[in-house]
Formats: sequence, structure tokens, C-alpha cells
Amino acid sequence: MIVTPAQLLEAIAEHEDLEKTCEVLGIEPEDARRLLHGAARSLRTVPPPARQQPLPLGHRRVRVFSDGAARGNPGPAGAGAVVLGPDGTVLAQRGRFLGTATNNVAEYQGLLLGLKAAQELGAREVEVLADSQLLIRQLSGHYKVKHAGLKPLHAEALRMLGAFERYDLKHVPREENTLADEMSNRAIDEEMS
Repeated sequence: MIVTPAQLLEAIAEHEDLEKTCEVLGIEPEDARRLLHGAARSLRTVPPPARQQPLPLGHRRVRVFSDGAARGNPGPAGAGAVVLGPDGTVLAQRGRFLGTATNNVAEYQGLLLGLKAAQELGAREVEVLADSQLLIRQLSGHYKVKHAGLKPLHAEALRMLGAFERYDLKHVPREENTLADEMSNRAIDEEMS
């Protein structure tokens, strides 16, 4: 199990005896708990994209790695995406906690996060890479979208893809999608908004 710094601080605040620490610092245990909870909240914030300014004209093609995770399917779910420039530089990272959702809903939400980030960067061409074969095959028209909950997400993804001058869809093995996978799981762990 991977433990985030925010989770560690929350566990200390809730379960540790802070008497000695508070005595040394001259504060009350409740004040220490409040400080620890505040520090944990600040660690949960999504980092800003590595690059805020639009892409240079000669570099308008990006790669969007997207992923979704659901623990229980349906269960606590998160969406994640990472946008890379032509040279492999991370241009944007996005994560969002979805509450209770299915894995397929989370996969679509991850894609939508990545496409929005690519648009904000001014990308004209996008290569989508995801480890969800269902997502890629539905978007490419090889599979029909039968589940009612996926139909609006599918339509929104196609609308966003259509706004680019060119897009490519590619299914990749899970081990090639680790950055987006980490973001989707982090979104659950830290309840990113």
C-alpha cells in the first residue's frame, strides 16, 4: 500500500498521543491536531501544470495519457491524465476524485481531464494513449456504447477530440501508462477536486 504524506499527517493527528510534543512546543493537543489536519489539506491540492504558457507554434502536438481507477467497481473512483510535449516533457498533470463510480466512467473522466488540459495548452494535434481497450475501441467506432452512463461521456469525448485538427487513439499496456495511473489513484487517496 502506498501512503501519501497527507494520509500520514491525518493518521498522526487522529491516532498519536501528542502530549510530549505539545509540552515541548507549549501548545494544546487540539491545536496540534488542527495544525496537522491543515497541513494534510494543503498537501492534497493538485500541483499546477508544469507549464502554464501556450505551446510554441512549432510544438502544437501533445500526447495525452489518461486513466481511471475504481476500487470496488463501482467504488471510490478517480480520474487522472498527464500531457506530454513532443520532447517528453510533462506539460500538465490532472487528477480528480469522482466519488463512487465505475472503472469505465473513471476512464472517460480521465480522458476528458487530459483533453481539456491539452486544449488549455493550445494543442492542435493530440495523441491519446490509454490502457482501457474499451475506451479506445468505443472512441474509434469498433465497439458500440451500450451503457447509458457512458453515452454522454463518449459524446463529450468525441466532441472534444473533434475540436483538434488531428487526433490519434492508441491502446497501451498498463506499464506504459504509469503516470496517468498514479494520478488517478492519487485523486482517490487525496480526494482531489
